[in-house]
Amino acid sequence: MPAVDKLLLEEALQDSPQTRSLLSVFEEDAGTLTEYTNQLLQAMQRVYGAQNEMCLATQQLSKQLLAYEKQHFALGKGDEEVISTLHYFSKVVDELNILHSELAKQLADTMVLPIIQFREKDLTEVSTLKDLFGLASNEHDVSMAKYSRLPKRKENEKLKAEVAKEVANARRKQHLSSLQYYCALNALQYRKRVAMMEPMLGYTRGQINFFKKGAEMFSKRMDSFLSSVSDMVQSIQGELDAEAEKMRISQQDLIAVNESVYTPDSDVTSPAINRNLIQKAGYLNLRNKTGLVTTTWERLYFFTQGGNLMCQPRGAVAGGLIQDLDNCSVMAVDCEDRRYCFQITTPTGKAGITLQAESKKEYEEWICAINNISRQIYLTDNPEAAAIKLNQTALQAVTPITSLGKKHEVQHPSQTAKNTKNDKIIPSESAGIQDSTQLIAPGTPIQFDIVLPAMEFLDQNRGGRRANPFGESEDSSKDEEEDSLLQQMFVVRFLGSMAVQSDETCEVIYEAMRQVLAARAIHNIFRMTESHLMVTSKNLRLIDPQTQVTRASFELTTVTQFAAHQENRRLIGFVIHLSETLGEESMSAYVFESNTEGEKICYAISLGKEIIEAQKDPEALAQLMKSVPLTNDGKFMLLNDVSEEDGTMHEGGEESEA
Repeated sequence: MPAVDKLLLEEALQDSPQTRSLLSVFEEDAGTLTEYTNQLLQAMQRVYGAQNEMCLATQQLSKQLLAYEKQHFALGKGDEEVISTLHYFSKVVDELNILHSELAKQLADTMVLPIIQFREKDLTEVSTLKDLFGLASNEHDVSMAKYSRLPKRKENEKLKAEVAKEVANARRKQHLSSLQYYCALNALQYRKRVAMMEPMLGYTRGQINFFKKGAEMFSKRMDSFLSSVSDMVQSIQGELDAEAEKMRISQQDLIAVNESVYTPDSDVTSPAINRNLIQKAGYLNLRNKTGLVTTTWERLYFFTQGGNLMCQPRGAVAGGLIQDLDNCSVMAVDCEDRRYCFQITTPTGKAGITLQAESKKEYEEWICAINNISRQIYLTDNPEAAAIKLNQTALQAVTPITSLGKKHEVQHPSQTAKNTKNDKIIPSESAGIQDSTQLIAPGTPIQFDIVLPAMEFLDQNRGGRRANPFGESEDSSKDEEEDSLLQQMFVVRFLGSMAVQSDETCEVIYEAMRQVLAARAIHNIFRMTESHLMVTSKNLRLIDPQTQVTRASFELTTVTQFAAHQENRRLIGFVIHLSETLGEESMSAYVFESNTEGEKICYAISLGKEIIEAQKDPEALAQLMKSVPLTNDGKFMLLNDVSEEDGTMHEGGEESEA
């Protein structure tokens, strides 16, 4: 016999959409079989009814043949031969009636009864197990939804344990019901073959016995054929018994698993996390907006395919595209007081989808996998080796710190920008592309937080004058801003800064971007502080959006390099070159993520430096003012306005997790 399709009992616990899709095929097959069985039973009952009718008809015919003699025909003379002949025919019909009665009994026992037993026992069992599986699955979904709604901030250990136990019980119940359901569907593939052939075997044997007794109409060849069919049925029955024993043993082994398989987030303290994944699959909660302020969460199956994030609902044959992951970014977010939430942002900076994992392990592995995929590692010849090498290199290259190790005060060295022309950045051709160790020393610490400690914060904002506690600027600062010929505001988020060894080319900025982003991904540092970057013709200032207090300020003359990322246009970085008190020089690279294109910020910085140079020569300044549009108050206006993206300001003072 050919192989029989089976549901793998080992996949019952995972309950993936692939398994559900295969299960739907078995369920569709069972439904079709049920419908066909009903039709077949009707046909067989009709045959059985016809046979019973044949018995009654032959009995009635025999009586009618005998009744001919009692009719007293007026012209009945000479009917004696007819009457005797009809009496003989009546005996023949009575004998045939006995044969038909035996055939009707055989059809009832060997044809109709087996198909009725198959329908009432096997098909009804499958239908009942299907309903139980559906109830257990719904109960598991309800318990998982309740578990997903557990608060993150005010975590109640008792409530969490109760809900986790409820999830484990529901998952165990679903596992048991699915195992029984899968076993019944697998066995049905064998039983349906027996159920289809056994009634016809009884029907054919009954007809042969009927005809053998009436006349020798069937040959021994038919007997051998029926014998082979009988042997086939016995062979299938033997296979069914062996398969049932295997499924019973496998079911016992699958049930005897560790309790942690059923409990979500069982190892919160030290989960085994694989950070080198280039593909990932599993259930996540997807956040959907249903109104202006209302949202819903839907538990769906997600998986990665190349550079795409796919989603496949239960019962669907294939998944659909949800998000293109190339060059995207993924960050942890606080969303509706739910745990393990993260958000995927498109390369253009537009917020994408928000997802929630069921455990810390899944949460961190999803973030690492999406980070690896966004770097297009999957396109290499050996993606897994590339991911391992990249993470190992990043681990060796960075040493993260969470506080400001050293902060440069505002100074006025005479350094000028290099290789700038109009609104484009021209890298130094003579310098060429240097080795990364020549640009940044290995093991250089990275600063991820630009917020100053309390004393440094007061010292920086004091500067010989009292800082207004309500965030209002002093008149002197207002006058300084009004005297500036250029003022341009950008919304940025600080990613990190680190000391560098060279400022000759833009490659040092690209290398700093790479190490900062790698360190954030490896050490799970996802929070970013949002600031307003004010570009003037004198300096660069990072301003707190809520208090309007200056977090950091850099003289524009100390900015020696600035560039936007070549692929992710929202990444911007610049190098600050300062002279120390003892004659030493220090260089630091600062990396930001902007809501607008980095080239616009570079253009603003370039224009500010051109203004500084032009102010030395009145004629050059006048020529520059003619070439660049001015505002109504006589200030320079950028050609590429950022009102579209920067005009929509975020709530000040809050930390962004995008």
